[in-house]
Amino acid sequence: MRSSLHLAAEADTLALGAAAARALPTAQRPFLVELAGDLGAGKTTFARGLLQALGVTRPIRSPSYGLLELYDLAGRQVLHLDLYRLHDPEELENLGLRDYHVPGSLWLVEWPERGAGRLPVADARLAFSPGSDGHAVALTALSAAGEEWLARLSQGQNS
Repeated sequence: MRSSLHLAAEADTLALGAAAARALPTAQRPFLVELAGDLGAGKTTFARGLLQALGVTRPIRSPSYGLLELYDLAGRQVLHLDLYRLHDPEELENLGLRDYHVPGSLWLVEWPERGAGRLPVADARLAFSPGSDGHAVALTALSAAGEEWLARLSQGQNS
């Protein structure tokens, strides 16, 4: 499944993140979402909307310098990774990511291409691109769970 959306303002990107949170599959298995796009394309804003909808009340920023920010939420552990500053995928080994790939975990990975070969297989990919009148996002399912998520997200966006 592949679809695309136009997001005219930051509020639209936050709303998409909130809708994505509501559409998430139950926490029975790990679920990984790749967030691709250039600097300023809307990746972190989307993650902020999703995390706020899941109940995070503290400030949500891109974990650029630490690479990883963990959020323990009721029944779900969320990992927000920003791999922009990663020089080599081998650097991920020091984060102990294997320990976090457990049922109930949700992974939001910015700049996933920088962790190629060292990340679990993704369920969905959201590719953000800035434009003169907002942002575009291409949503692609990469697994059966990703297909279900995007179908529920699409239904939620249309209702």
